[in-house]
Amino acid sequence: MSDVVSGIREAILSGRFVPNQRLIEADLSEEFAASRAGVRAALAELAGEGLIERVQNRGARVRAVSLAEAVEISEVRMVVEGLCAAKAAARATEADAAELREIGEEMRAAVASGDVLGYSRLNERLHRRVREISGQKTAAGVLERLRAQNVRHQFRLAVHPGRPQTSLPQHLDIIEAIAAGDPDAAERAARAHLRSVIEALPEVERAAAP
Repeated sequence: MSDVVSGIREAILSGRFVPNQRLIEADLSEEFAASRAGVRAALAELAGEGLIERVQNRGARVRAVSLAEAVEISEVRMVVEGLCAAKAAARATEADAAELREIGEEMRAAVASGDVLGYSRLNERLHRRVREISGQKTAAGVLERLRAQNVRHQFRLAVHPGRPQTSLPQHLDIIEAIAAGDPDAAERAARAHLRSVIEALPEVERAAAP
C-alpha cells in the first residue's frame, strides 16, 4: 500500500492531480497496479494527512486549500520553523554550517540568473536541511504534512514576480544565525521569513485569480 500512497501523494504534490479533482478508485487501481482495497486504504491514509477529502456518496477528491487556511497553515509553520531553526543553531556542526552557507550561495546564484524554479528547489532543500539538523523529528513530521497541504500556494508564491529577491536575504539571515550558533537569532529570522510569506499570500492569490 505504501507505493500507492506515495504515488498518489506525489501526483498531488507535483500538480498532476489538481484541487477538487475526483479520485476514482477503479482508475487509481489501474494506474498504480493495486487492488481496490489497497487504493481505498491509501485514500484513507491521505485523507488523514489532509491531502484529500471524502465526499459523501461521491467518493474522494483532492482537497482544495483556501487562502484563509493557507494563512493558518503558514502561521503554524512560523512557530514550528522557528523552533527547528533554534534547535538547528544549537546543534549545527562546522560541516552543517558550511553546507547551509553553500546552499545560500547557490540561492544567490539562482536569483542572479533568474532561475526561479532552481531557487524554489533550493528553498525546499534549505528548509529540509534545517529540519534535519534540528533533530526535531516530531516538528519535522508536522512541517512535512503542512507543506504537503499547502503545496500549491507555496508554488505560486515561489514563482511570483519579485518573491525570490524578497526571500533571499531572509533565508541568508536564517543560515547565518544557525552557522553562528545563535538559537534566538535563528528563531527570529525563521519567524520573520514566515511572517513575510503570510503577508505575501493574499497578493499572490489575487495575481493567480482568473
